[in-house]
Amino acid sequence: MTYYGFNFQWMYTWEPGATPLEPDGQALDFMARYGFNFVRIPGNYQFWTKDFDYLHPDEAVFEYLDRYLAACQSRGIHLSLNLHRAPGYCINGQEQERDNLWTDQVAQDGFVFLWETFARRYEGVSADDLSFDLVNEPPDIGTRGLTRDIHAALITRTVEAIRAIDTERPIVIDGLSGGNIAMPELAHLGVTHSGRAYQPYAVSHWGAPWWSGWNTPGAAPEYPGTVYEGQTWNREALHEFYRPWREVQTGGTSVHIGEFGCYVYTPQHVALRWFKDLFSLFREYGWGYALWEFEGVFGIVNHGRPGVVYEKIGGYQVDRALLDLMLESRT
Repeated sequence: MTYYGFNFQWMYTWEPGATPLEPDGQALDFMARYGFNFVRIPGNYQFWTKDFDYLHPDEAVFEYLDRYLAACQSRGIHLSLNLHRAPGYCINGQEQERDNLWTDQVAQDGFVFLWETFARRYEGVSADDLSFDLVNEPPDIGTRGLTRDIHAALITRTVEAIRAIDTERPIVIDGLSGGNIAMPELAHLGVTHSGRAYQPYAVSHWGAPWWSGWNTPGAAPEYPGTVYEGQTWNREALHEFYRPWREVQTGGTSVHIGEFGCYVYTPQHVALRWFKDLFSLFREYGWGYALWEFEGVFGIVNHGRPGVVYEKIGGYQVDRALLDLMLESRT
């Protein structure tokens, strides 16, 4: 089955004393209405862990996951549980971590223990209903002590630990360098490889306040034709960008795009041309995807890009043109 859907961020941000949210039935009903069958939950271990005590989680917090899983199951939607913030690593806000997932044994042991905990908790849940996406967007090689060998060893250890408990659980691993670099060295594990679709960042992240490398201030983005990282970006350039991923797929590995989207300041007509090329490639490759996010500045609801035309659907202000592209892209 090919999975299409959205990232839901209710367990992504965290403040001391915060609790996760209850299932968003309205959003899930919208998804079911239009045949979307995939929800990725980027989780944050801080919700259930105090003082970096990785081995003693507050399992009452996991009951929120239980309820979200049940809400998805009742609508025929697959839930993919991801650690966006794992013990010792997050692609942003690393300063919140005491340890380093890639170099510290205590963090690696906590990481494996956590996935073993989830494997036991959800043993017996159908593979059609639930998958484990181990760690969101490992960093660039050489950053924070990461090497391909260190990454491969930790991922292999974790996959083996999960399968020692539940041989049927689908497992997903994100590409290196923020999800962008394919991992042929891990093709033998029999897991889904999760890529990203943010290239060129000069289009997808134009105006993003948290990152200054998107473009020259004041220069409106364009697509096709944007020059970024010394390359002119169009459909052919995107096709070439995914060549390593297609090669891994040719060897028998499943590929899914776990995140993609376009930030609020890119004009709508530019964003739609970019989305159209991405979707045509995903359809050609047979890849599913999850938009980051459902509602908000990267989403399909109330994103606010200049020039958007909304249609009220299911209680939401929906980017109808983007919705139509998503519906047309499915195999």
